[in-house]
Amino acid sequence: MAAESGDYRPALDRAFAHSMEWLASLPTRPIAPRSTADEVGAHTSGPLQDGPASAVDVIDELAALAEPGLMGIPSGRFYGWVMGGTLPAALAADWMVSAWDQNTGIRYATPATAAIEEAAGRWLLDLLGLPSGSGVGFTTGATVANFVGLAAGRASVLADVGWDLNADGLAGAPRITVLVGEERHTSVDLALRYLGLGSPTAVASDDQGRLRPDALEAAIAQVNGPVIVCLQAGNLHSGAFDPMRESIELAHGHGAWVHVDGAFGLWAAVSPRYAAHLDGLALADSWATDAHKTLNVPYDCGLAIVAKPHLLRSAFGAHTDYLIHDEAVGDPFERVPEMSRRARGVPAWAALRSLGRSGAIALVERLAATARDLADGLSALPGVEVLNDVVFTQVCLAFGSDERTRRVTQALIADGTVWMSGSRWQGRDILRISVSNWSTDAADVATSIDAVRRAMDQAG
Repeated sequence: MAAESGDYRPALDRAFAHSMEWLASLPTRPIAPRSTADEVGAHTSGPLQDGPASAVDVIDELAALAEPGLMGIPSGRFYGWVMGGTLPAALAADWMVSAWDQNTGIRYATPATAAIEEAAGRWLLDLLGLPSGSGVGFTTGATVANFVGLAAGRASVLADVGWDLNADGLAGAPRITVLVGEERHTSVDLALRYLGLGSPTAVASDDQGRLRPDALEAAIAQVNGPVIVCLQAGNLHSGAFDPMRESIELAHGHGAWVHVDGAFGLWAAVSPRYAAHLDGLALADSWATDAHKTLNVPYDCGLAIVAKPHLLRSAFGAHTDYLIHDEAVGDPFERVPEMSRRARGVPAWAALRSLGRSGAIALVERLAATARDLADGLSALPGVEVLNDVVFTQVCLAFGSDERTRRVTQALIADGTVWMSGSRWQGRDILRISVSNWSTDAADVATSIDAVRRAMDQAG
């Protein structure tokens, strides 16, 4: 072992210095990485050395190796893939979570982090207007949060027809039909694949990607057997919301379980200004979202919420002689797929504690207002078309033909001042903007509009 291996301070001091240097660079650094994974890998391709290395030297080497390959995701000029930044309190809490190194699976063993996560869960249910007794699990992200909610739904709809999933497994069970909007996020399909439920049945959506209740009614009327309906709060491209109340009441009328995929859009429920988009949301059976998107906590922190927490414990709980269980409240590991995990809900607690109710509302409303400002500023440029109704934090742009849109996107990414993702929506190539970072301000908006103007000039 290296001589200083028992002393944490020198290595942590270097890590702090490198972290502050990184954070200080964000307002001015190019967003795109300067090196590819292969180029970074060329410096890490050698064999592991025989002897130990100084912890300080390792941290310095790590910072130097990584720096050229880092994407400026925490920057206020990053609008790609619905990725938020990190609030200061959440980042600091995440550092402490690593230092504490608590395996937050059992209340008895890690009471501090378990209780803090439970408090964060209660605050989140209150802010989102969801049933107060719901079970809240802190997952890696929205994909696993969807998995958790749909797993509870799978067990519930099978139990309704007399099938004990835990005892008898899935083989031979009545087939579950899953109905989804045709513009759902691919994470829903992944979760269904993980659960052995196969491909879902797509239900027609309108021109903004909202599931059509009349199409849902027609589709569900054709089903004979257990049904799960998956709704969307926040379309990846338009930001639009499926009509919650009408769809949920219709689905429940046919005995279906209703799950809501709200990776970023579920947070609209926090704001009195935007909550109307989600009228009836609380009537659903399960919900999924990401705290590392709109709430701006570090990766990773998804939220799986199930109205009937006993279904979570049934799906994910386990009892063994060597574990000390909390029979009254239940343990954290009984709400997520992992028995072992970091205390990822603690940064969510810190974010909420730092914001308060008014700050959480202001955060959501500021992100949506910034998207509107970007849409207005960009639409004023000649040749720019805003394709979606800007109802929340997403903006989709086209620049004439698909070919020109691709040229503008490529020029914008090469410029490096901002990062906006290319995509394809409603049969057209587009440039997609997702406003998710708490730090994006008016100066970032102006800089971003100028960057798009330069890209257009370069693209011709």
